[in-house]
Amino acid sequence: MAELRFTFPWRKLEFGFVICLLVLFPITKSEQVSGVCSVAYGESEGCSSSSKILIKGGTVVNAHHQEVADVYVEDGIIVSVQPNINVGDDVKVIDATGKYVMPGGIDPHTHLATEFIVSETVDDFFSGQAGALAGGTTMNINFVLPVDGSLTAGFEEFAEKAKTSCMDYGFHMAITKWDETVEKEMEIMVKEKGINSFKFFLAYKEALMINDELLVRGLKKCKSLGALPMVHAENGDAIAEAQLEMIDLGITGPEGHALSRPAVLEGEATARAIRLAAFVNTPIYVVHVMSIDAMEEIAKARKAGQRVIGEPIAAGLVLNESGIFDPSFTVAAMNLMSPPIRKAGHDKALQGALATGVLQLVGTDHCSFNSTQKALGIDDFRMVPNGVNGIEERMHLVWNTMVESGLITPPDYVRITSTECAKIFNIYPRKGAILAGSDADIIILNPKASFEISAATHHTKSDTNVFEGQRGKGKVEVTIAGGKVVWEGGELKVVPGSGRYIELPPFSYLFDGIDKLDAKYKSSLGAPVQRFKAST
Repeated sequence: MAELRFTFPWRKLEFGFVICLLVLFPITKSEQVSGVCSVAYGESEGCSSSSKILIKGGTVVNAHHQEVADVYVEDGIIVSVQPNINVGDDVKVIDATGKYVMPGGIDPHTHLATEFIVSETVDDFFSGQAGALAGGTTMNINFVLPVDGSLTAGFEEFAEKAKTSCMDYGFHMAITKWDETVEKEMEIMVKEKGINSFKFFLAYKEALMINDELLVRGLKKCKSLGALPMVHAENGDAIAEAQLEMIDLGITGPEGHALSRPAVLEGEATARAIRLAAFVNTPIYVVHVMSIDAMEEIAKARKAGQRVIGEPIAAGLVLNESGIFDPSFTVAAMNLMSPPIRKAGHDKALQGALATGVLQLVGTDHCSFNSTQKALGIDDFRMVPNGVNGIEERMHLVWNTMVESGLITPPDYVRITSTECAKIFNIYPRKGAILAGSDADIIILNPKASFEISAATHHTKSDTNVFEGQRGKGKVEVTIAGGKVVWEGGELKVVPGSGRYIELPPFSYLFDGIDKLDAKYKSSLGAPVQRFKAST
């Protein structure tokens, strides 16, 4: 993500104008053009005419187990998972024979409706989530930045824009300064607003970056609240110097962005954040792990028993830096994000780390701008809005890259795209599982079907796609969100305002036993030492 300012309100949106446009100018799949989200709109209460759905004969996959079974859904909840379920005539039946029935994806890292200088991300909550549903993701967790330092104002602005959502979502909150008000607001966010994670930027000097003192204070406050601290790990001071060097050398194009943010600076910041988290004895989550350097720091800490979560993103797993060195400015700028997409070899290493559990889940850092917006930096890479797409493409790319290649199994796929995220952010098994009582957020994936990615056919708004031309096996053919069929037969049916804000409770499993570790540490200090005054 780039030097961004997020804005989000919490008032009631009015859809009269939107509905009027839809009546006068209905949009169909075949009419999608650059920058337009092509969707067919369903009923106001949902997109399937039946609140009862039976998925028959598929291989039901959870993170711990897979079996051939039927799945019965009623009123948005999974009621039963077992073979040979019999139902009445008022139930929509979907044949999943030969296909996988899995929990909908949860994207832990998105930036929808995000303002960057004078441009806002091209995808708002509605268009971004519409694309997500077409790609098999049924929930996202979006980042919120304070407004003029106020967490409450930031939350309210984001919540207002999220009123257009068409699937479930949660929020992370960023911390960009420190005072008593921020400290008190953190408590409000956790105890009253359903936020259980706070992000700290170690990059973007003079914008979002915080120093080590603030980070330590923030880590301590997060620990006391049972909230998970997250870090964007790059050394902002060194990057600022490197950017000036690139400009002095006459390197003003997008390649200057990558050259000024080498992997060693990502590794250094990752190591520093991990060590400070160890000092405080709190879990820590490293967002968008893009390099071997950062991954190895995470591996070392986890091997030592530290509670560190590493999140690679779809772009880092399947792309390399060749795009940002492309002679076409449009292509190069499309590939510009932070931390940068790395040289070939880093992608394979990240895949291996994900397959072996060194890294735990996959996000996207979806922060999409169109080619016109990216051209704001045509004379200076520092002015190119940072970010790539991925919210629609993640599930397909991860299946093809990780499962189709034989690196992981289908249960592993469920774990890294859905279940682990639900557990980390403390909403499992409501989300991230095909179990009786879980929310009916379900996808049906055909492992034999193929996909091809293109800006001409995607459902998000940008006129470019960083994964243009990528092909593979494993296609999501049906998406069910909140018990309603929203994607089937290549048709997307979504309703503005049908999404729900999901509160994320504090003290996930990552905090289990932290108090005992603290007690053990204190008992090992051998201090204070009782000393006697020297006699005169």
